[in-house]
Order: sequence, then structure tokens, then C-alpha cells
Amino acid sequence: MPVKDRKQNRARIHHRIRKKLRGSAERPRLAVYFSNKNVYAQIIDDDAGRTLCSASTKEKGFGAANSNSACAAKVGQTLAERAKAQNVSAVVFDRGGFTFHGKVKALADAAREQGLQF
Repeated sequence: MPVKDRKQNRARIHHRIRKKLRGSAERPRLAVYFSNKNVYAQIIDDDAGRTLCSASTKEKGFGAANSNSACAAKVGQTLAERAKAQNVSAVVFDRGGFTFHGKVKALADAAREQGLQF
């Protein structure tokens, strides 16, 4: 059955990705989401069912909220710094059904530059 809606298509891809990925205490999951206006990222321990740290463009200090590559890179840097404060050095990257290109790649590269290992 063909999927015509972009949201349904991304949800189907995300479900397929999540069947294979699982965050643990040693290696939590870095989940990303992009709305039209904001960028969201969080590091999740799926075993305990809790979020260890998060970052988004809705927070103070990010200036005008945009959902572009520059803002995504800034969110990635901030999240990596917060993860280091929580003693998290390695994560499993969950791209959330988005293609690994543009904003997703910018966020991942910025997090890697700050020392987070994927």
C-alpha cells in the first residue's frame, strides 16, 4: 500500500529505524526532531525510560528560532556539552526518519566535534 503523506512516510521510516536501535545506560540514544520552526535533540536511556539531557532552539540563548543547518549545529554543540556533563561519551544516533543530509548531518557533525562518539 503506497504512502502518500510525507508525515506518514517519515513515521514509517522512523518505526523501521527504531526496531533496530536501542539506547542503554552505557550507550544512550541521541534522538533528533525538526519541526518547521525549531530543532530538538535529546539523549535518552531507553532501559531506564528517561531523558538524560536535551537541547532545542526554543531555549534562551539561541536567538531567533530557526530550523536551519546553523541552528542545528548549535543545538548539536550544546547537547554534546550537556552530555559530557552527564558523563556520556558514546551514543547511538537516531535520525528520526529524516535523511542524513543537511540539518541532520550538521547536528551530528557538531556533536562529533565536541567529542561525542557515534
